[in-house]
Amino acid sequence: MSLHSHNTERTQAAPAAAQQLRLVVVAPITLTPDSTDEHAALEAVRSRALRIGLLESGYNLIAVLPADSFLEQRIAQLQPDMIIVDAESDARDALEHVVIATRDERRPIVLFTEDNDTTHVKDAVAAGVNAYIVAGLATERIRPILDVAMARFEHEQGLRQELQSARSELQERKTIDRAKGLLMARQGLTEQAAYEKLRKTAMDKGLKLADVAQRMLDVADLLG
Repeated sequence: MSLHSHNTERTQAAPAAAQQLRLVVVAPITLTPDSTDEHAALEAVRSRALRIGLLESGYNLIAVLPADSFLEQRIAQLQPDMIIVDAESDARDALEHVVIATRDERRPIVLFTEDNDTTHVKDAVAAGVNAYIVAGLATERIRPILDVAMARFEHEQGLRQELQSARSELQERKTIDRAKGLLMARQGLTEQAAYEKLRKTAMDKGLKLADVAQRMLDVADLLG
């Protein structure tokens, strides 16, 4: 059986979810470094093995990008589902570029590295890295790692959305309470009557109660 046939079978056997997941790898572009640099040559072999492993696991590897000042624009254009950071001694620098590139539109980030210096793991996780993998690029490990990273990312996104929703709800309640207080003070209404007036206005105009309250406060501020 040829290598091509073997890889094709493995790709076909991969779950549909893996096949649909679009990945961008952030890594040094060259896979053929100066042959006199033994360290660079070993790193290129490792990097190539990671990319082959991703393809064999059925993932859609759409681009390999350098960690430079253009990374944010390239990621915005490609819209990948996940970012794989392939780095060694420059892992910290690569992560900084990735974090900056995804600050406005978060994506799951997985770091593969051979650098045993894990002193900045905590900072990496705090910055948004969902999986920090030191060594061990066996193909059979890749899919479970990425599955866990995606699940962790989705869980964290859910928590962020819940927190944002709670903050928005609290702010809306404060706005409504301020508007009720304004009506109570200026029109001599009870709290319930002020609320009912706000509610009726919102229903008549097809607006959210908080939006009506905010408009009332804006007008009051304008008129003094």
